[in-house]
Amino acid sequence: MATVVTLRLLVLYGSYRADRMGIRLADYSIRQFRKRGVDAELVDAREVGLPMLDRTYDEFAPGAAPPAMEALSKKLAAADAFLFVAGEYNWGMQAGLKNLVDHFQDEWLRKPAALATYSTGRFGGVRAGCAWHPTLAELGMVVVPRSVAVGPIASTLDPEADPVGQAGDALDHNFAGFADDVLWWATAAKEQRSRSSSANHMWNSALAP
Repeated sequence: MATVVTLRLLVLYGSYRADRMGIRLADYSIRQFRKRGVDAELVDAREVGLPMLDRTYDEFAPGAAPPAMEALSKKLAAADAFLFVAGEYNWGMQAGLKNLVDHFQDEWLRKPAALATYSTGRFGGVRAGCAWHPTLAELGMVVVPRSVAVGPIASTLDPEADPVGQAGDALDHNFAGFADDVLWWATAAKEQRSRSSSANHMWNSALAP
């Protein structure tokens, strides 16, 4: 019998605004991936509440990092892939999400990163997506080639994160292929990490006295 692989996906969201709308896209994304059997969970930068970057997690002595940072490091390390739900501010990325990301290093390494961008305008946050690409690559992630851009966000998803009208139908259609790509890369990377881990274990065992 074939082994069923359960994928762990973290959906990272970074708006701190009182009337934020991008949370609709984060909730919608989680729902869509859970329908596909993925263990998907929201990481809300505002709820995590990390300070502006002073020291990264790996700069703290073991056990000395703030509890929220310690807990998030463990979640990131256990994840198979990441979905960044990224809003566009003035042609760029949201400070809240960027600040959260910069607190960590090795947790991201060799894992797929997907981008679902949004804005209140018709460009759907694509310029924020362009800004995120080099940052994610620098952190050692593989950026999934296909992305999703939603805009205007308020007329695409309602407050319950349900698709609205033609724009919502288009999102449903585009998200299906996007999710397939994310799962392909997540599965491939997980299998490769497993092979590398097994090979390293065998090598270390062979070297043991």
